[in-house]
Amino acid sequence: MRYDAVVFDLDGTLLNTLEDLAESANYALERCGFPRRTVDEVRRFVGNGVGMLIRRAVPEGTPAEEEAACLACFQTHYLAHMRDHTGPYPGVPELLEALNRVGCGVAVVSNKFDAAVKGLCRDYFGASVPVAIGESASVRRKPAPDTVFAALAELKVPAQQAVYVGDSDVDIDTARNAGMDCISVSWGFRDRAFLLEHGAARIVDSPAGLLRALER
Repeated sequence: MRYDAVVFDLDGTLLNTLEDLAESANYALERCGFPRRTVDEVRRFVGNGVGMLIRRAVPEGTPAEEEAACLACFQTHYLAHMRDHTGPYPGVPELLEALNRVGCGVAVVSNKFDAAVKGLCRDYFGASVPVAIGESASVRRKPAPDTVFAALAELKVPAQQAVYVGDSDVDIDTARNAGMDCISVSWGFRDRAFLLEHGAARIVDSPAGLLRALER
Protein backbone atom coordinates (compact mmCIF):
# COMPACT_ATOMS: atom_id res chain seq x y z
CA MET A 1 0.00 0.00 0.00
CA ARG A 2 1.39 3.38 -1.04
CA TYR A 3 0.00 5.21 2.02
CA ASP A 4 -0.28 4.46 5.73
CA ALA A 5 -3.72 6.09 6.00
CA VAL A 6 -6.63 7.24 3.86
CA VAL A 7 -8.83 10.13 4.98
CA PHE A 8 -12.21 10.08 3.24
CA ASP A 9 -14.92 12.65 2.74
CA LEU A 10 -18.35 11.14 3.53
CA ASP A 11 -21.22 12.54 1.44
CA GLY A 12 -20.72 11.77 -2.24
CA THR A 13 -17.60 9.72 -1.52
CA LEU A 14 -18.52 6.81 0.75
CA LEU A 15 -22.26 7.34 1.14
CA ASN A 16 -24.92 8.49 -1.28
CA THR A 17 -26.80 10.81 1.07
CA LEU A 18 -28.35 13.14 -1.49
CA GLU A 19 -31.97 12.00 -1.36
CA ASP A 20 -32.15 12.20 2.44
CA LEU A 21 -30.45 15.61 2.46
CA ALA A 22 -32.94 16.89 -0.11
CA GLU A 23 -35.95 15.49 1.75
CA SER A 24 -34.86 17.01 5.06
CA ALA A 25 -34.04 20.33 3.42
CA ASN A 26 -37.44 20.48 1.76
CA TYR A 27 -39.22 19.44 4.96
CA ALA A 28 -37.55 22.33 6.78
CA LEU A 29 -38.16 24.79 3.95
CA GLU A 30 -41.86 23.93 3.82
CA ARG A 31 -42.26 24.09 7.60
CA CYS A 32 -40.73 27.57 7.54
CA GLY A 33 -42.87 28.77 4.63
CA PHE A 34 -40.17 28.75 1.96
CA PRO A 35 -40.25 27.23 -1.55
CA ARG A 36 -38.92 23.71 -2.09
CA ARG A 37 -35.67 22.99 -3.89
CA THR A 38 -34.96 20.32 -6.49
CA VAL A 39 -32.60 17.44 -5.78
CA ASP A 40 -30.16 18.87 -8.32
CA GLU A 41 -30.19 22.22 -6.53
CA VAL A 42 -29.47 20.50 -3.21
CA ARG A 43 -26.63 18.60 -4.91
CA ARG A 44 -25.04 21.94 -5.80
CA PHE A 45 -25.66 23.37 -2.32
CA VAL A 46 -23.89 20.64 -0.31
CA GLY A 47 -20.20 20.46 0.57
CA ASN A 48 -19.70 23.35 2.97
CA GLY A 49 -21.75 22.12 5.94
CA VAL A 50 -25.47 22.06 6.63
CA GLY A 51 -25.47 25.69 7.72
CA MET A 52 -24.34 26.71 4.25
CA LEU A 53 -26.76 24.23 2.67
CA ILE A 54 -29.69 25.96 4.36
CA ARG A 55 -28.26 29.43 3.67
CA ARG A 56 -28.16 28.59 -0.03
CA ALA A 57 -31.59 26.93 0.05
CA VAL A 58 -33.60 29.71 1.70
CA PRO A 59 -34.64 32.74 -0.38
CA GLU A 60 -32.06 35.50 -0.70
CA GLY A 61 -32.54 38.12 1.99
CA THR A 62 -34.05 35.73 4.55
CA PRO A 63 -33.57 37.17 8.07
CA ALA A 64 -30.90 35.44 10.14
CA GLU A 65 -33.35 34.26 12.81
CA GLU A 66 -35.61 32.61 10.20
CA GLU A 67 -32.59 30.94 8.57
CA ALA A 68 -31.48 29.66 11.99
CA ALA A 69 -34.94 28.24 12.66
CA CYS A 70 -34.91 26.49 9.29
CA LEU A 71 -31.48 25.02 10.03
CA ALA A 72 -32.62 23.70 13.42
CA CYS A 73 -35.68 22.13 11.79
CA PHE A 74 -33.47 20.52 9.14
CA GLN A 75 -31.06 19.08 11.71
CA THR A 76 -33.84 17.56 13.82
CA HIS A 77 -35.51 15.99 10.80
CA TYR A 78 -32.25 14.78 9.27
CA LEU A 79 -31.07 13.02 12.44
CA ALA A 80 -34.36 11.10 12.47
CA HIS A 81 -34.42 10.33 8.72
CA MET A 82 -30.78 10.25 7.57
CA ARG A 83 -30.94 6.48 6.93
CA ASP A 84 -34.20 6.44 4.94
CA HIS A 85 -32.57 6.31 1.51
CA THR A 86 -28.85 6.61 2.27
CA GLY A 87 -26.40 3.80 1.59
CA PRO A 88 -22.80 3.11 0.60
CA TYR A 89 -21.86 3.44 -3.04
CA PRO A 90 -21.36 0.00 -4.66
CA GLY A 91 -17.92 -1.35 -3.81
CA VAL A 92 -17.28 0.98 -0.87
CA PRO A 93 -17.68 -1.63 1.91
CA GLU A 94 -15.29 -3.95 0.07
CA LEU A 95 -12.80 -1.08 -0.36
CA LEU A 96 -12.83 -0.30 3.36
CA GLU A 97 -12.47 -3.97 4.26
CA ALA A 98 -9.47 -4.27 1.93
CA LEU A 99 -7.78 -1.27 3.52
CA ASN A 100 -8.38 -2.69 6.99
CA ARG A 101 -6.96 -6.07 5.98
CA VAL A 102 -3.61 -4.56 4.99
CA GLY A 103 -3.44 -2.37 8.11
CA CYS A 104 -4.03 0.96 6.35
CA GLY A 105 -5.56 3.56 8.68
CA VAL A 106 -9.03 4.81 7.72
CA ALA A 107 -10.75 8.02 8.80
CA VAL A 108 -13.70 10.12 7.70
CA VAL A 109 -13.82 13.90 7.93
CA SER A 110 -16.93 15.76 6.84
CA ASN A 111 -18.58 19.16 6.94
CA LYS A 112 -21.80 17.42 7.98
CA PHE A 113 -22.56 18.06 11.66
CA ASP A 114 -20.62 15.76 13.96
CA ALA A 115 -23.52 13.74 15.42
CA ALA A 116 -24.69 12.75 11.94
CA VAL A 117 -21.18 11.86 10.77
CA LYS A 118 -20.49 9.62 13.74
CA GLY A 119 -23.93 8.01 13.56
CA LEU A 120 -23.78 7.23 9.84
CA CYS A 121 -20.22 5.88 9.99
CA ARG A 122 -21.12 3.69 12.97
CA ASP A 123 -24.26 2.32 11.36
CA TYR A 124 -22.92 1.71 7.86
CA PHE A 125 -19.24 0.95 8.39
CA GLY A 126 -18.76 -0.04 12.03
CA ALA A 127 -15.17 -0.88 12.91
CA SER A 128 -14.05 -0.34 9.30
CA VAL A 129 -14.02 3.43 10.03
CA PRO A 130 -12.49 3.85 13.49
CA VAL A 131 -12.17 7.65 13.24
CA ALA A 132 -15.06 9.90 12.13
CA ILE A 133 -15.07 13.67 12.63
CA GLY A 134 -17.73 16.16 11.56
CA GLU A 135 -18.41 19.86 11.92
CA SER A 136 -18.56 21.24 15.46
CA ALA A 137 -18.02 24.53 17.24
CA SER A 138 -14.56 23.44 18.38
CA VAL A 139 -12.96 22.95 14.96
CA ARG A 140 -12.95 24.82 11.66
CA ARG A 141 -14.72 23.06 8.83
CA LYS A 142 -13.16 22.13 5.52
CA PRO A 143 -11.39 23.43 3.47
CA ALA A 144 -9.49 24.32 6.65
CA PRO A 145 -7.28 21.30 7.41
CA ASP A 146 -8.20 21.10 11.12
CA THR A 147 -10.50 18.06 10.95
CA VAL A 148 -7.98 16.24 8.77
CA PHE A 149 -5.16 16.91 11.23
CA ALA A 150 -7.38 15.79 14.11
CA ALA A 151 -8.15 12.53 12.32
CA LEU A 152 -4.50 11.89 11.48
CA ALA A 153 -3.53 12.54 15.10
CA GLU A 154 -5.99 9.83 16.19
CA LEU A 155 -4.53 7.46 13.60
CA LYS A 156 -0.98 8.49 14.56
CA VAL A 157 -0.04 8.99 10.90
CA PRO A 158 1.68 12.14 9.55
CA ALA A 159 0.08 13.98 6.63
CA GLN A 160 2.98 13.07 4.35
CA GLN A 161 2.10 9.39 4.69
CA ALA A 162 -1.64 9.82 4.09
CA VAL A 163 -3.92 10.62 1.17
CA TYR A 164 -7.19 12.53 1.09
CA VAL A 165 -10.10 11.16 -0.98
CA GLY A 166 -13.19 13.20 -1.85
CA ASP A 167 -15.69 14.17 -4.51
CA SER A 168 -15.65 17.98 -4.54
CA ASP A 169 -13.67 21.17 -4.93
CA VAL A 170 -13.83 21.58 -1.14
CA ASP A 171 -11.97 18.28 -0.80
CA ILE A 172 -9.30 19.31 -3.31
CA ASP A 173 -8.74 22.53 -1.38
CA THR A 174 -8.73 20.67 1.95
CA ALA A 175 -6.01 18.28 0.79
CA ARG A 176 -3.94 21.18 -0.51
CA ASN A 177 -4.29 23.06 2.77
CA ALA A 178 -3.26 19.95 4.69
CA GLY A 179 -0.23 19.35 2.47
CA MET A 180 -1.56 15.95 1.40
CA ASP A 181 -1.92 14.04 -1.83
CA CYS A 182 -5.48 14.03 -3.12
CA ILE A 183 -7.49 11.55 -5.15
CA SER A 184 -10.87 12.71 -6.44
CA VAL A 185 -13.78 10.37 -7.17
CA SER A 186 -16.16 10.85 -10.08
CA TRP A 187 -19.15 8.90 -8.73
CA GLY A 188 -20.26 11.52 -6.18
CA PHE A 189 -21.94 14.92 -6.21
CA ARG A 190 -19.54 16.54 -8.72
CA ASP A 191 -18.67 15.19 -12.17
CA ARG A 192 -15.27 14.70 -13.79
CA ALA A 193 -15.42 17.97 -15.74
CA PHE A 194 -16.13 19.96 -12.57
CA LEU A 195 -13.29 18.23 -10.70
CA LEU A 196 -10.80 18.91 -13.49
CA GLU A 197 -11.92 22.54 -13.66
CA HIS A 198 -11.20 22.86 -9.94
CA GLY A 199 -7.72 21.40 -10.05
CA ALA A 200 -8.11 17.65 -9.54
CA ALA A 201 -4.77 15.94 -10.09
CA ARG A 202 -6.02 12.33 -10.01
CA ILE A 203 -9.55 11.08 -10.59
CA VAL A 204 -10.85 7.53 -10.19
CA ASP A 205 -14.18 6.21 -11.40
CA SER A 206 -14.89 3.32 -9.00
CA PRO A 207 -13.93 2.07 -5.53
CA ALA A 208 -12.02 -0.76 -7.19
CA GLY A 209 -10.12 1.80 -9.25
CA LEU A 210 -9.39 3.75 -6.09
CA LEU A 211 -7.95 0.67 -4.42
CA ARG A 212 -5.67 0.12 -7.41
CA ALA A 213 -4.55 3.76 -7.25
CA LEU A 214 -3.79 3.39 -3.55
CA GLU A 215 -1.69 0.30 -4.19
CA ARG A 216 0.54 1.95 -6.80
